[in-house]
Amino acid sequence: MRKPLSRILLLFCLTLAVGQGYAAQFDRLQTPALASSTATRSFLLDIQVPPGSERLVAAGEQGVILYSDDQGATWQQAKTPVSVLLTALSFSDATHGWAAGHDGTILHSRDGGLSWQLQRSGLELVELQRDTLQHLLDSTPEGATPQQLDDWQYQLEDVEFALEEGAMPVLLDLLFIDNQHGFALGSYGALFETDDAGVHWRSIGYRLPNPDRLHLNAILLSRSGRLLIAGEAGLLLYSDDRGQVWQWADSPYQGSLFGLSESDQLYLMGLRGHLFSSEDGIEWSALPVPSDATLNSAVSHRGQLYVLGQSGLLLARKGEEFVRVDVPKRRSFTAGAALHDRLWLVGEGGLNEVDLAGGAQ
Repeated sequence: MRKPLSRILLLFCLTLAVGQGYAAQFDRLQTPALASSTATRSFLLDIQVPPGSERLVAAGEQGVILYSDDQGATWQQAKTPVSVLLTALSFSDATHGWAAGHDGTILHSRDGGLSWQLQRSGLELVELQRDTLQHLLDSTPEGATPQQLDDWQYQLEDVEFALEEGAMPVLLDLLFIDNQHGFALGSYGALFETDDAGVHWRSIGYRLPNPDRLHLNAILLSRSGRLLIAGEAGLLLYSDDRGQVWQWADSPYQGSLFGLSESDQLYLMGLRGHLFSSEDGIEWSALPVPSDATLNSAVSHRGQLYVLGQSGLLLARKGEEFVRVDVPKRRSFTAGAALHDRLWLVGEGGLNEVDLAGGAQ
């Protein structure tokens, strides 16, 4: 079975870093996030407005989750049971929400983000990967090709090595289609699915045409019902049956892709200022932007698209062009959410507010 030296070294570096802090990581999984008066200035990675509400919810380092019920005038820190870095939020409605992050962590909220309960953590998701791959190899599905069997064996060896070293998955994004059906994805091609609100999860990364286990960075459900995944090295996948079968889309860029968004069209963004648009998520066209900074995500608000990225970059679409929006602090932005005439950006240095009524003009 193939196992390129470069991939062994890459995985070894990850597991070495994890293994050296093994006990500390489990402490973080068992230690609630500390209340802090400076939490609004901590490193935050995602921010959402739950559908049907006007609450802002943000998440980031050391298990910090913040919420505001007065349009960002004041912020409260939610109670969370872990102190790991949280990377993504997803709300299916005003009440039901999930957060995901490092050390295989998945949290669930039943009160719109005020309090959180642990659903998965540690090596549980890696064990799911191992058991799923072993079952596929022991009971070969009808129609499986020799190449697929080879890929699954290769993936199983990597997963078993991760278990031996205590390397827990890093979850980078998640998406709940409704209150029951959701996906979580991340490093080394990890993809998990639930259809009971996260009580049980199953590993479905084997379904992806991703034999090299490239990192999965973002997932989006388009208005047409097409699921899209963007990842490392230009990886771009889609599914038209809610995640049962996945196919390659012709990638417009071979570098890493970090964000997916939908406004008037679908938008895809990545390294070095690469931005693309598409009507269907299959064929993409490049869009010129006045920067080569990495683009991380985008926010659509009242028909306007805002793209954000490294070095304090914030762009607004004006006609056929993208123009810079001035922001007071040149910090890197990872995500944003719009509420009324305010755009809330998170990243380095915590929360940043932009007055769209004035700044976007």
